[in-house]
Amino acid sequence: MKIVRTGDEINYDKKSVITVGTFDGVHLGHKEILKVLNVVKENKGLRSVVVTFEPHPQIVLKNKDKDIKILSTTEEKLEIFKSSGIDLVYIINFTKEFSLTSAEDFYKSYLIDSIGISDLVLGYDHMFGKNREGNFDLLSEISGKFQFNVDKVNEFTLNGEHISSTVIRKLLLSGEIEKANEMLGREYELSGTVVEGFKKGRELGYPTANIKPDSEYKLLPKNGIYTVKVLVEGERLGGMMSIGKNPTVSDSEDIKIEVNIFNFDRDIYGKKIKINFLSYIREEKKFETLDELISEMKKDKEVSLKKINK
Repeated sequence: MKIVRTGDEINYDKKSVITVGTFDGVHLGHKEILKVLNVVKENKGLRSVVVTFEPHPQIVLKNKDKDIKILSTTEEKLEIFKSSGIDLVYIINFTKEFSLTSAEDFYKSYLIDSIGISDLVLGYDHMFGKNREGNFDLLSEISGKFQFNVDKVNEFTLNGEHISSTVIRKLLLSGEIEKANEMLGREYELSGTVVEGFKKGRELGYPTANIKPDSEYKLLPKNGIYTVKVLVEGERLGGMMSIGKNPTVSDSEDIKIEVNIFNFDRDIYGKKIKINFLSYIREEKKFETLDELISEMKKDKEVSLKKINK
């Protein structure tokens, strides 16, 4: 898979099938679009192209407000595009200036003239361009004018339920991890670097790795305790994770992300790790004594092991 960004030279090829979108989360609805893209590619002998944006448009349009949270970083999206057999990914630098581009100018300048296009595959609710004017009516005009086909992918639902990045964000923020994972078609993940902590977990018999996420915009699920799988130094191990303020042992209002990796006792400060969320165990709670906290952590581990070994 080749990756190009704004300003890079793109190999023009009229025999290309293209899809366009932010693809935050690359959930089952997005994967249906990629599936159709690949079907068109195989049937017509075309190059498959995904055009996406960095940063997430809402981060730019809402003035870099940190309240905007994303489901997947660019690196996570690229991993999925690669495993989906995409030939070329074009990452457009999304700026306020770019957001003022009309839909027709976008399609002409970025797709028709730069990449080359035979077919365009889009989700049923796709809208693009200044004031979201780029709907299927306009695309019908543009495609007729520049001689390419438009394939509209129908809505993909899960047990009759609408799937969207917004719905998945709400599920994660309410602790509904398993349902969010179903809609994603995989386990929600968080990547980061292990940093120094206060080593309280070690004193309690449950040493933890403190995580600094790779992206400040990455959505953290609801505060609480989770069953997780951890990819560290090439191994995928079970564990339990805490997201929250650790009220029993700290008065700080800062949110901390700590993971206790089962059967693991190596120094991994400064190492990159990836965490996959399996399920939500319980809410964060302030215990009266450390013994009560330790007793609850023992139960959390038992619940996690049962889930992991299921």
